[in-house]
Amino acid sequence: MPTGSETFVLRSTVTSPFGRKVRMAVDVLGLGSRVTVVPADTLDENDTLRLENPLGKMPCLLLPDGSAIYDSGVIIEFLADVAGSEQLLPARGLARFKALTLARLADGITEAAILMVYENRFRDPGTHSERWLTHQRGKAIRALAAFEAAPPDPAKTDIVAIGLVCALAYLDWRKPVVWRQAHPKLAAWFASFAKNEPAFERTRAPNS
Repeated sequence: MPTGSETFVLRSTVTSPFGRKVRMAVDVLGLGSRVTVVPADTLDENDTLRLENPLGKMPCLLLPDGSAIYDSGVIIEFLADVAGSEQLLPARGLARFKALTLARLADGITEAAILMVYENRFRDPGTHSERWLTHQRGKAIRALAAFEAAPPDPAKTDIVAIGLVCALAYLDWRKPVVWRQAHPKLAAWFASFAKNEPAFERTRAPNS
């Protein structure tokens, strides 16, 4: 286990929603002085990210021994261990696995949104698959409905809230799904949580 003096490198960008999720966790856990963010380019074949994470995906956390930890959920679990904190995730028991399940549900919104954005970004005009876009949009809409039915506590910052607020902020920015009007409870949660948790604004990317 890392000592209290070891430092880490986070390969990510300020616009990555999963990178933001980790940056929020770093902020909340008080590990800002021990984690340095180094930009990564997933499309650059020469970026060392592809050596650090064979999938070439970010965020990726580099450890002092040269090894790496990924993806965002695993990184946050590791950082919570480093901080010796159960604020973001219970250490054990059913509550831990329920939190992890909801965190994955929130991540699923982000993943579906990214795939919709990439469908439009990387395919030539006229070749977009509406069937694929509808499939991904359905995932996001069903997950949003689940959170609308039972929003998290806006006064509680944990792995679920961090993942959800980053997912919703990404939807607001890239707009692959229009969500606010159909999910008023979730919109109210978003506004309240963003106001209560300073790390949300501190991790906001310029122009996002």
